[in-house]
Parts: sequence; structure tokens; C-alpha cells
Amino acid sequence: MKSITYQNPYSLMFYFILLASLFCTNVSCSMYSNVSTTSSSLITSCLPDQTTALLQFKAEFAFIKPNFTSYYYDCPIYSNAYYDADAYESFPKMKFWKKEKDCCSWDGVTCNTKTGKVVGLDLSNSWLQGPLCSNSSVFKLHGLRRINLSFNNFSFSTIPSEFGQLSRLTHLNLSYSMFSGHIPSEISFLTHLVSLSLSSFLNYDASSLLHLRRVDFTNLIQNMTNLRHLHLRQVDISSSVPEFLANLSFLTTLGLGGCNLHGKFPENVFQLHKLEDINVPCNYHLTGFLPEFQPSNSLRKVTLDHTNFSGKLPISIGNLNSLTRLALHECNFVGTPPSSIWNLSQLTYLDLSSNLFSGQVLPSTLGNLSKLTNLLLRSCQFSGQIPSSLGNLTRLKVLGLSHNSFSGQIPWTMFKLASLASVHLGTNNLSGTIEFSNFCKLSKLQSLLLSFNSLSITTASTASELPKFRTLFLSLCNIGEFPEFLKTQDQLKALDLSWNKIESQIPKWFWAVGKNLEFLDLSGNKLHGLFTFPPLFMSISYFFVSQNNLTGIIPPSICKWTGLGVLDMSKNHFSGTIPRWLGSSLVILNLQGNNFNGSIPHEIFTYGSMHDTLRVLDLSHNQFQGRIPQSLINCSKLQVLNLGHNQLSDTFPFWLQSLPGLQVLVLRSNKFFGPIWHPIKYFGFANLGTIDLSFNHFDGSLPSEYFRNWGYMSKALDGNVSDMTYFGQYKEMTGYVVTHEYSMSVMNKGSEMELRKALKIFMSIDISNNRFDGEIPSSIGKLQSLIMLNLSSNNFTGIIPSSLGNLSELESLDLSRNKLSGRIPQQLANLTFLAYLNLSHNTLEGPVPQGTQLDTFSYSSFEGNPGLCGSQLPKKCKNTDTPIPFLSKDDEEESENGFTWKVVAMGYGCGFVVGAVIGHVTLSRRSSWFWRSFVGRYFYGLW
Repeated sequence: MKSITYQNPYSLMFYFILLASLFCTNVSCSMYSNVSTTSSSLITSCLPDQTTALLQFKAEFAFIKPNFTSYYYDCPIYSNAYYDADAYESFPKMKFWKKEKDCCSWDGVTCNTKTGKVVGLDLSNSWLQGPLCSNSSVFKLHGLRRINLSFNNFSFSTIPSEFGQLSRLTHLNLSYSMFSGHIPSEISFLTHLVSLSLSSFLNYDASSLLHLRRVDFTNLIQNMTNLRHLHLRQVDISSSVPEFLANLSFLTTLGLGGCNLHGKFPENVFQLHKLEDINVPCNYHLTGFLPEFQPSNSLRKVTLDHTNFSGKLPISIGNLNSLTRLALHECNFVGTPPSSIWNLSQLTYLDLSSNLFSGQVLPSTLGNLSKLTNLLLRSCQFSGQIPSSLGNLTRLKVLGLSHNSFSGQIPWTMFKLASLASVHLGTNNLSGTIEFSNFCKLSKLQSLLLSFNSLSITTASTASELPKFRTLFLSLCNIGEFPEFLKTQDQLKALDLSWNKIESQIPKWFWAVGKNLEFLDLSGNKLHGLFTFPPLFMSISYFFVSQNNLTGIIPPSICKWTGLGVLDMSKNHFSGTIPRWLGSSLVILNLQGNNFNGSIPHEIFTYGSMHDTLRVLDLSHNQFQGRIPQSLINCSKLQVLNLGHNQLSDTFPFWLQSLPGLQVLVLRSNKFFGPIWHPIKYFGFANLGTIDLSFNHFDGSLPSEYFRNWGYMSKALDGNVSDMTYFGQYKEMTGYVVTHEYSMSVMNKGSEMELRKALKIFMSIDISNNRFDGEIPSSIGKLQSLIMLNLSSNNFTGIIPSSLGNLSELESLDLSRNKLSGRIPQQLANLTFLAYLNLSHNTLEGPVPQGTQLDTFSYSSFEGNPGLCGSQLPKKCKNTDTPIPFLSKDDEEESENGFTWKVVAMGYGCGFVVGAVIGHVTLSRRSSWFWRSFVGRYFYGLW
């Protein structure tokens, strides 16, 4: 018998295993058939070329632990998603790879036991830093089937197209690793992929954004017919969802959150037999409906938050017996949630918040959902009492019922829910007296929001037994003094005691509470006395003491509050000058309604980093003098500038038009002078929506093309949510969004009135009480989104431009006390939203157009024009029975933008102020989303 020499020391063992396997059952010997994840004496060793490639790959990177805290998800429900990285062990795996050891034994490396080739590479959370280049050695590992490089820092490099050459890949995970640019089309060549994850999060200049071309998205879905898991969270796709997504019969999980998807989502996807998790939130223009569900449906999680899904929730939703998560926050669902929803006994997470449901009572069958840990029904128009069956939800951790119409008392059964960590009941009609000692029973409670009800809270001396709150909002709770239980609340991060009845000085012990505070609101009380900025408040970010009776100055030491983001001291009795160095990271500075004086220091907009952050600056109703510091031009993100009601003396600040985001400019009631038009410094604010220059000494004429470059006012409102945003929403904290309700005053009917929440949708021009002359520019008719126009008390001459009839959104028009002549243009009758009109004290003549919107206005709108006649005037017109003539064809051709006369029905009457926006609710396209976006969200939004 010929002897055999074995070159490989493992060969004999291999043949032994092969022979033994002939006598083994599949169960008993399955350990030999699997691919090993580590080296063993029983497997083929790593091939030399594989070792070399891996060591070269190691040399391509530095090992530095990435800091994900500066990254975020644009999608609100993912705001803390960077903590996903902490779910895995984080350490530099490759740093410990040694050439002397078999590469199959290296951490993160998986080898094929038969060939010695590397088939798996798991380097997630491995501290890799540096670009992943197209010539990387990883692409020499042609046998790779699984790659996981998630949660590393690839320095915003693009994803190499060479991944498409690894044709055997079944699993590819490059998520959250700081890639940027376009995802290569070659990825769609990987037809064997079972799992693809390319999700990303953003940094604050969005340089880490990943893009997927529409054609590549289509090819990816068409080619990868074996896909079970697809995760493209926050990849910019900007396309519709292909219908043949429903052909992926193996699909188990689908993650397309925040991808800018639009169009209609294919309903058949919901009915894929193996689909368990569908996650498409924060695609704000994605529409769709929920289909009828069959009992065989395997869905476990449905997340559609922040989309345009609409219609009624189907009764058949009760067939989803395996459903554990249903998240429909801020969609457009209507009707009443079906009773079958309260029978989904496996639910652990339910969020129906901020939809368009009709009024309803929360049923007692709520108690059937005994596995719930999160119940979120905010802004759902629920009424009646909160059912006592709430006490059945013994696993409940988060309860969010704010912004409804719940009445009666808080059910005593709530205090039996020992697992509660967060209770949000704000902005309801709840009543009664609450003994704060009841919350001693909820030892795990960290967040409590009871604001804006009709509750009365009594603060018993149970301080040591209360849970350690992190968030405590007790606004408008009839509290008469600073609660002494706060002395032991050393974990507080957010405290709101605003709009109570606290009439005292701020006690010294209170400042000890501020060691960890980030948010403090004491507004709307009757606090008095000298206010001193406590040194312990170094950590505070949002500080509100508006509408009190406090005195004092802003000390120079405030510059040490380096994290201060919002400072609102408005409507007090503070005085002195503004320090030259203020907070370095301020987003909102509101000092209106005090006694500050001196000049506005230019240094605060020059040094530090505030010029990169400041969005709202309100110094109105003070005694500031001098000029506007040109250093404001450094504040490139400024949106609101309100310097009204001071003693500033300057020419018009043409240089402000260099601020790309400026939307509100108020210089009212100062000593500004000169023209607001210059042939070289042409006046054109691209994003300006509100301008108030009234009660100054501006003069000169306005050329006919003056308003042609006012781009933002020229756009027709399309009803998008972006049109309804208001200034001041700035951060999500501990599970809720904190909003600052910035308010500003507008002139209406000769009196100043406050408009709360300076909505971007409220567009107005007020240049009244100056010395302007010449004709009113006809180009003003281009501003089709204008709501209020006040040109009164100037020296304008000529006729009223017929182009004003193009201002279809106009609700208030004041041209009084000028030198206007000629007839009232019949085109003004087209202004069907017009609720206030003042043409008095001019030299107008002829008839007031009858049988139109103008019939609704009284004599006071036209007085002081002796040449006018009409039914509401002392001077009656001749031939009053003669119908109003239509414009001739020639007149039609002369009217601007083809706007021609139409017979209009009688206008509706409504007062302005609230009518400035509410007037559109009943008659315009804005109704449904107005109530959701504006009325539905009060001072604090729990989202």
C-alpha cells in the first residue's frame, strides 16, 4: 500500500470529519456543516492572500471613537437615534488584529471552513476613521457574503461603486457611517442581497446627506428580488415609490423614513404576506390609504408618522392580531378610530396623535390594551372623561393625552400605574384640585405636564417622597407661591411655572434648583423686586421671565452663560444698557417692553458665535438710540428683526437685504429718515413676509417696479405645512418639543394689536405715517400672498392702482389720508376676503361700486371724499338702478396679469386680528391644516 504524505496538517482531520459525517445524523453533526465565526483547530486556516488584504485594510484607517452627538435625524421620531450605536459594543476591533494569528480568529472576521476564504466582515462600531476609497483592499475579498461597517466615520466620502463587484454579497450594512453623495448605481447589481442597510443621519450643514437617484431606486427594487430587509432611512430619494415594491414577496422589514418620497404609496405593500415592519415616517408629501386587512396579515409594526396618509382607519385593522406598534402621528386620517383598534391586545406602542379625527369619547375598552407601554393620543379631539379603565394598563410608561378636550378630574386609577415615567395631560379641560402628594405613588415618574387646564394644585410638604422629576410643566395651575418641594428636586432639567399667581420676589433657595436646569419659564406671574442673574445657572439654555414686574440690569457676567440659546426678559422693568458681550449661542433674544437705553452694541454681533445662531432679535419698546449696528449683517440666519418703538435715528438699512433668511422687519415708531429706494442699492428682500416702517420720517417716491423683487410675498400659498411654521420652535427635549410663542404687534383699524405666533403666512406691509409721495406702484399687485396693506397718512397721489384687485388674499387695506384721486377701481370688488377697508380723506370721486364686496363697508370707510357717491354715503349717485357695467374687452386687456372683473357675491364680515388668519379658515384652502398646525399646537407642543 502506497504511503500518502499530507502537506496540510489539517487535511487528515478534514477527511476524518468527512468520513464521520457519513455516520452522523443531520442534527448531531450540524456543527461541522456551519461556517465558523472564529478559528478552531478543526477548520481550514485563513488563506495568505486573505490575511494580506485584511491587514492592508486595517492600515487604511485611524482608530478614533466617533462622536455621534453632533449628528441628528431630521425626522422627529428619530431625534435620539444616534444612541442606536450604544446598543452594540464599541471598540477598535481591527487594532487587535495580529499577523501571527490566523485571520479567521480575528474579531469581526468570519471564514468559510472549507476554503479558508473570508465570507463575513463585521466591523460595526469599530472606530474606523478616514475615507473608504475605491482601491480599498476590502474589495479584494471576493468571497465576502456579509459586510457590516455601520457606525464608523468614513469622513463623508462617497460609497465606492466597487461594492457592486462583490457579487456574492447577501448582507450589506453601511448605515450611520458618515458617507455622503450619491449611492452608486452598481449597488443594484447585487442581486443576491437579502439585507441592505444604507441609512444615514445628518450633521448640521447636511454635508453627510446620502442621495439615491430615482432610476437607481427603481433598479434596486427590480433587481433585488430576494430582499428581506431594506433600510434606507434618511437617504434622499425624492421620488415616488414604484408599484412593483409589492413584488418583493420575501420582504420582512421596510425602512424608508425621511427619504423625501412623494406620490401615492402602493397599498399592496401592506398586504405582503411576510412583511412584519413597515416604517416610512417623515415623508411629508407621501400620500396613501390603509387597505382592508386580512386575518392572515403578518404585520407587527406600522410607522407612518409625519406623512400625508389619509382617509378613515379601516375596521379591518382589528385583524392585525400580531400588531405591536401602530404609529400614525401627524397624518391626515379622519373620522373616528374604529372600535376594533381597542381590541389589538398585543399593542405595546400606540400613537394616533395630531390627525383630523372627529370628536369622540375615549372608550372604556381602552383597558383591553394591557400590554401598552406607550399611549399617545395628543390632538385627537377626544372629549369626555378619561376612563378609569386606564388603570388596567399596568405596563404603561408614557401617557400622552394633551391637546384634547378631556374634562372632569384625573382618574384616581392613574396613580396605580407604577411604571409611569411620563405623563402629559396639558391643554385640556381637566378640573378639580390635585394634591401633589398623590404623585409620591409614581416613583418612576420623570416627566409631568399638566399645563393649560383648569386644575388647582396644592403643594403639600411631601418633598422627600416625591419622584425625582426631570421635566415639570405646571403652567396655569393656580399656584400661589414657589412650591417648596422644589428644594429637593435636584434632577430637574425643565421647569415651567408660567401663568400662575405667584406674587413675590424669587426666593434665594430657588436658585439652588438650577444646577441642572436647561429650561426655565417663570413668565406671566407677578414677580417683583431686583432680579440678579444667579451664577449657578451656567447650564441653562432657555430662560423666560417675561410679563412680570422685575427690575435690574443685565450684568456683564452673562457672557459666561455660554450655552444660553433663548433669553426672553420682555415686558418687565429692566433698565441699563446691553453688555457688549452677550451669550455666544443665542437663537432668540427678546428684550421688548423694558427701559433699556443707550446704543445697540455692535460687538454682540461680531464676536463669539452668536452671529451663526441668532434667528430672532426683538429690542422693541425700549429707549435705544443711535444707529442700527452694521455688524448685524454677520447674523446670516436672522429671521426676525424688531426694533420698533425706540429712538433710533438712521437712514434705511439697505444692507439688511444681504440677510437671506430675513422674514420680519419692524422699524416702526423711530426717527428713521430718507428714501427707501436707491437706484444703486435697489431694495429687494427675497424672503421678507412682514415689513413695518410706519411712524418714521421716510420720504421720497417709489418707482413703478418697486415691488417686483419681493419674491416671498409674490408666491401663492399652496397650503404646505412649511407655510404654517412660526418663529421660535427650536429644540426637542426629553421626549417633547419646546416651542417659544413669539408675538408681534400689527396696526389695525387705527390701533395696535398683538398677533401671537408671528406666522410666516401672515404677510403685511405697513409704511403708514411717513412722508412718501408720488404714485402707488402698480407692481404691488404682484404680491399675491399679501394679507394686510397700510399706506395711510402719506402724500401719495394719482389713482388707486387697479392691480390691487390681484391681491386675492388681502384682508385689510388702508389708503386713507393721502392725496389719491379718480374713481375706486371696480377690481377691488374681487377682494372677497377683505374685512377692513379705509379709503377716507382723499380726493376720490364717482360711485362706490355697488352689489359687490364693497357694499359691506360703512360710511367711515369712504368719508372725507366729497366727490364720492353711494348708498352708504350722504351723496347718492344718479341712475342707481343701472347695473354695474362689466369691463370692456379693451379694459380687460389693460388689466394687469389678465385679471378681469367678475361679479362677486356679498362678502362675509369678520373682524381683523383673528380674522387676519382665521378669516381664511372657513372660506379658503387653508382650513384643515390651519387647525392642525396653528390652533392645534398651543404654547407647548407635545409631538
